[in-house]
Amino acid sequence: MKITTQGKGIKIGERLEGKITAKMSKFDKYFGEEGSFNVRIRPEGSLMVVEITLKLDNKIYRAEARDEEILTAVDKTVDKLESQIRKQKTKLLKKKKDYPQIASYLEEDNSADFDYEIENETKITRKKTFTLRPMTSEDAILQMEMLGHNFFVYLDSDTDSVCVIYRRKDGNYGLLEPEY
Repeated sequence: MKITTQGKGIKIGERLEGKITAKMSKFDKYFGEEGSFNVRIRPEGSLMVVEITLKLDNKIYRAEARDEEILTAVDKTVDKLESQIRKQKTKLLKKKKDYPQIASYLEEDNSADFDYEIENETKITRKKTFTLRPMTSEDAILQMEMLGHNFFVYLDSDTDSVCVIYRRKDGNYGLLEPEY
């Protein structure tokens, strides 16, 4: 298991990095060398924000937590990441061939307090087709606002690629530009 620790606006010492690695060692026996974890820590006012991203077999899991203490925030983030994996338990166990490491983690894990059952199978209930029109990102934001949507898919006139503009929780906008 590879763990990369980064600090933005904060210096991560060897002692802290060791403690973070120890807290994340619970995943080691299941993911071995397969899993790649990226831990990012940044201050946000009086709180410390810890973000953990797990990359495993071209799949990405991400969790984030805030607390006044770094290690408490790390604990909360690790718990959220573990909870995300367990919430997907039923789906993942149905697709063992696609998620072998996570399926073995869930099968060996005996804690019953995170046993989620999915009552209704998730399915697509609506399909919408539309024509992509070339436009700039500013035009896409304007179009998204006029429609009252949280995101908008468009063809970028500068790069000739399909992009997505979305409204972030902080009120600003994000841009997704795929590479293909």
